[in-house]
Amino acid sequence: MEYMTEPVKHTPGHILCCNCGAPMSPNPASVRVACLRSQVDTSQGIPKQVSLSFCKQCQRYFQPPGTWIQCALESRELLALCLKKIKAPLSKVRLVDASCVWTEPHSKRLKVKRTIQKEGMNGAILQQVFVLDYVVQPQMCGDCHRVEAKDFWKAVVQVRQKTLHKKTFYYLEQLILKYGMHQNTLRIKEIHGGLDFYYSSKQHAQKMVEFLQCTLPTRYKASQRLISQDIHSNTYNYKSTFSVEIVPICKDNVVCLSPKLAQSLGNMNQICVCIRVTRVIHLIDPNTLQVADIDGNTFWSHPFNSFCHPKQLEEFIVMECSIVRDLKRSAGAGMVSKKHTLGEVWVQKTSEMNTDKQYFCCTYLGHLLNPGDLVLGFDLANCNLNDEHVNKMKSDRVLDAVLIKKSYDRTKRQCLRNWKLKELARDRENMDTDEERQHQDFLEDLEEDEAIRKNVNIYRDSTIPVESDTDDEGAPRISLAEMLEDLHISQDATGEEGESMMT
Repeated sequence: MEYMTEPVKHTPGHILCCNCGAPMSPNPASVRVACLRSQVDTSQGIPKQVSLSFCKQCQRYFQPPGTWIQCALESRELLALCLKKIKAPLSKVRLVDASCVWTEPHSKRLKVKRTIQKEGMNGAILQQVFVLDYVVQPQMCGDCHRVEAKDFWKAVVQVRQKTLHKKTFYYLEQLILKYGMHQNTLRIKEIHGGLDFYYSSKQHAQKMVEFLQCTLPTRYKASQRLISQDIHSNTYNYKSTFSVEIVPICKDNVVCLSPKLAQSLGNMNQICVCIRVTRVIHLIDPNTLQVADIDGNTFWSHPFNSFCHPKQLEEFIVMECSIVRDLKRSAGAGMVSKKHTLGEVWVQKTSEMNTDKQYFCCTYLGHLLNPGDLVLGFDLANCNLNDEHVNKMKSDRVLDAVLIKKSYDRTKRQCLRNWKLKELARDRENMDTDEERQHQDFLEDLEEDEAIRKNVNIYRDSTIPVESDTDDEGAPRISLAEMLEDLHISQDATGEEGESMMT
């Protein structure tokens, strides 16, 4: 018979609290936790409410000593900023955990829940959770102060183009809006012949110059003027100026190339038509449909001017039109356009209908013209051409007329236009009749040229009903698939009125 022993159960002993006499488990302080918390405040010296500066204009928070940072609500960056605001009081305790507490976005209050630990009597560790309130106070940052003043700037970009038409500037305006290059500007001023962009830093101006060089054929010059200096700290204050010049060629201009340049482009004719200006100048030969692209460096090395401007366009009526099927090309000829069709036409001015004078010419609009259509072009036979390259050409090489584009009813096109464009907020005078006509010309170019339309944000105009993509006359129109919805901040994703927010 064996002797069985039961395992001994060890139960922790209890002692009496030296403060209130209640039984408790032993600890280094021999005091209950409740009594210890009543005697020791772990959050002593930590403020329960702190102010936080916020700029409403740029949506940034102030981070001492002099930095403004952009943070989203309940983000890690905003939590780190809130912790740094009371960094000195937190040095006496140990921060265990911190998290954001949700508040209404318009309440101008931020709440952060913190868990801290602090050593009490005789080495006892106390842990406490409390919520700290941050009051968001509005304060305008220095950059927004300069923007509101509208007089402070450190760099200016002066964009100029020596032409009579503003088609290139209208195109540039849409590119700036699409890529958001206007966000860092202090002010945009429109003057005769161009635009001025003012910036608070030289780096923003240099970024704008690089953008212009990537989008248009340009060249620029930089200069700076000393405003003030401090000889003790060796600091200088400059104002920088960037003068950017765009090539003086616009869409629908007739140009005459130098013989050397025409030969280098594939032995094309000297008289060409500019069909587009993007990063390069796109030219087409109306006699052979040969196309060529000229970049900025090539243009400034072999400059040429436009001797026919859109203001000199005359209206012709097509009497006969025939498509040229077989075209003989010379050796070394360049690339030929696939989007155009070569045609031989007889035209007559609408102002000379009482006469029998007609003009024969070749055109790249053979796929669009039919007898009886109206077309806009230049009469080179009866005008004085003041160009050094044209004067050196043989008379049989100079065309009698150059047709540019087919003419449609402008009033009807404006009524059927169910789209719109955004504009830059800039300082300018009232738009006169000529500027309005030039703007309508640019809108028509967008409808006719798909290549330019790809680089422009086009928004649907909800005030005009949606109809077919082409009208009765066959005028080109922009399809609904190429338009964007113009949503405002007061609307939600469905286009309905959204809930108003307090600011």
